[in-house]
Amino acid sequence: MNDFGIGGRAWWRAGLAVATVGWGAQQFAPLLPLYRTRLGLSATTVQATFGMYVLGLVPGLLLGGPVSDRYGRRRVLVPALAASAAGTVLLVLGGTGSGRLFAGRLVAGVASGAAFSAGSAWIKELSAAAAGSAPRRLTIAMSIGFGLGPLVAGVLAQWAPDPTAAPYVPHLLLAGLALPLAARAPETAGMPETARRAGTPPRLRDALRVPEARGRRFLTVLVPLAPWVFGSASIALAYLPALVGGRLGGHALVYGAAVTTLTAAAGIAVQPLARRIRTPRRLLMTAMGLVTAGMLVATGAAAAAGAAAGPVLVVAAALVLGAAYGCCQVCGLQEVQRLARPERLAALTSAYQAVSYVGFAAPFPLAAAGRLASPPVLLLAVTGLAALTLAALARTGRVGREEPGAIPAAGRPDDQPGMADARNVRR
Repeated sequence: MNDFGIGGRAWWRAGLAVATVGWGAQQFAPLLPLYRTRLGLSATTVQATFGMYVLGLVPGLLLGGPVSDRYGRRRVLVPALAASAAGTVLLVLGGTGSGRLFAGRLVAGVASGAAFSAGSAWIKELSAAAAGSAPRRLTIAMSIGFGLGPLVAGVLAQWAPDPTAAPYVPHLLLAGLALPLAARAPETAGMPETARRAGTPPRLRDALRVPEARGRRFLTVLVPLAPWVFGSASIALAYLPALVGGRLGGHALVYGAAVTTLTAAAGIAVQPLARRIRTPRRLLMTAMGLVTAGMLVATGAAAAAGAAAGPVLVVAAALVLGAAYGCCQVCGLQEVQRLARPERLAALTSAYQAVSYVGFAAPFPLAAAGRLASPPVLLLAVTGLAALTLAALARTGRVGREEPGAIPAAGRPDDQPGMADARNVRR
């Protein structure tokens, strides 16, 4: 098998596609102050354009995974990559009106949902020789896109001649590079081997059913954890920078881009540490502990928003919340791979990610509630909610005695999805 076959470096092709879609999803974040000024939009409307992404993302996730289980990963990810580029074109045209911004964000959400659900399973299957590294590879690919996209967009918006169009050009160029590479990556099949040999793949209606998503462990552990994955990240990159914008003068755009990049970088940097935590429950507690700590720092940053220390505290909060995002993501994906059967890997990943990406809408209710309470009070309330989640998961996050409880070493057979039955994970 050459380096670009299954188990070699082929996962880079899928990883580049996922990173490109992630770039397209988050390049919009640092431009929120620009659109608010240029188009005269309210803070709530601006956050609504950011949150519109979620409305497209959830159906994209719920359909993208099962469809890729049925028809193959490449047949979903390549069109999703093209749709991501189409969403960027709409954003370029949105510099003169908010309608195209809403449409562009909606299309970007659908593309991201389909790409992330199919891409996560594809990266897992193309990493056959190092199956235990798949969650880390996926999180790194997504974080690179989430981090570099906003950084480049923010820099171009700050200093390029056309700040509503130039920031989107790099994504279009990157999509042009990633499309042919993804189209030539090895296809993997999500359907069971027996059905594939018999030539009778499962019906799509059956593929849409994910019984594991109704299991006890999914409902009591993954569902409470999931919204904090991107809830913590979105508060860091879309809500906090706006609170200190008044102290940044003409550098609000590049500051927002830097905060977004630092959030993603912290999510990547925490990966080796997260992988050293071998017990699922301990990793779960660490992840939610970081969320709670990050929200406490964010509350302090909001309280000091008008002081000179405000921008510095926002950066500190972004670093902690970024680490929380990365740790939560690794924890959640490892749980999914532990619970899923091979033929339902993408479908269960989609169900998990559909819940996790709801967190991307967090800045919208915070902005809308700004008329009722101050940002420090609102963030303190979110901190309390995170602490309650941590306490609840401390009670329900235990793995049954019949479950060994340790994350299997990379490449071992029991690290494969679908071993949940053999290992009797209590659901």
